[in-house]
Amino acid sequence: MANPFSAIPTPFVVRIGVRSWYANCIWDGMGLVAMMGADDAAIETACGCCGSAMTIVAPAQCRDDDERRVHFAIPAAHWWDDIVFN
Repeated sequence: MANPFSAIPTPFVVRIGVRSWYANCIWDGMGLVAMMGADDAAIETACGCCGSAMTIVAPAQCRDDDERRVHFAIPAAHWWDDIVFN
């Protein structure tokens, strides 16, 4: 692993144009998109709750009328509490 890249296949595939990379987690996937300075990118992954396939599109420009949302079930202060066990 060389954050944000993964040397092995993971459930987080970042696609920019015709190229793709594996990320270690969704945050690394977003970091990879930012680091590559992509015009448009997509992260292919699955819902952590039900396993349904999902694609997260990361457009080059954010818009004020964008209605995307994110939900964090665990407060940020506790994200790394069980890192040894995952």
